[in-house]
Amino acid sequence: MPEPETRMPVFAGQFYPASAQVLKKQIQSFIGPAVPKQNAVACLLPHAGYIYSGPVAAQTVSRISVKDKVVLLGPNHTGYGKNISIMTEGSWQTPLGEVKIDSVLAKKILEGCSYLEDDNLAHESEHSLEVELPFLQYFKNDFRIVPIAFLFEETGALKEVAGAIAEAVKQQGLKDKVLLVASSDMTHYEPQPSAQNKDRLAIEAILSLDEDRLLDVIGRFNISMCGVMPTVVMITCAKALGATKAQLVKYQTSGDVTEDRSSVVGYAGIIIS
Repeated sequence: MPEPETRMPVFAGQFYPASAQVLKKQIQSFIGPAVPKQNAVACLLPHAGYIYSGPVAAQTVSRISVKDKVVLLGPNHTGYGKNISIMTEGSWQTPLGEVKIDSVLAKKILEGCSYLEDDNLAHESEHSLEVELPFLQYFKNDFRIVPIAFLFEETGALKEVAGAIAEAVKQQGLKDKVLLVASSDMTHYEPQPSAQNKDRLAIEAILSLDEDRLLDVIGRFNISMCGVMPTVVMITCAKALGATKAQLVKYQTSGDVTEDRSSVVGYAGIIIS
């Protein structure tokens, strides 16, 4: 029987430092003053290069207790692989170490959803989940993951995936041991005032824990939020696991870093509990 695959880091040295020491130092510089940690069900994190979105991601993760198991939900930007791809075996490597896949939970989720397919190809060259791992590893050195990437937009399929995750978590008695992480940037490449206005509408829908409203405003106002599918799954699943409220930790745009506000990308960090 072949050894389970280790997914090596593809974007170390590009989106974030390849040196563990430099990477830790950079994340530390983003965090700011210590704050009490919350027992979160889920969170939304951005996935751009750390110099642009790192402060949003780091400050969001710094406020939550990273749990023993993390279900990572991200968009598939590459177009490779299946429509909704889950990895059920192996591990992911980053400069901060190895993170194993929780095969038992992943296979239970796969069994419960006809839209999910066991597929590594979608994850091989995709950055949206890889870049979240060092933030989680910085705060907790031992957890397992279930990576899921989304290329398919049909609402019914997304809600079935959310239901399968929630059901698997409940069946295994893991309700207090699983954190859902949706990976998404917000509006892409618009002037800052336009991006901020559009992102406000999407963020308000997420904060109201209304996945249908989120889909409505994304379509109605042509908001280029790349991770809307994982975010819909996160909201739906979080509510099924008992979540009742959400808070915005931080919002900024790439223009706040570069000072070029003519064409920006928005980043939001949100905690759901």
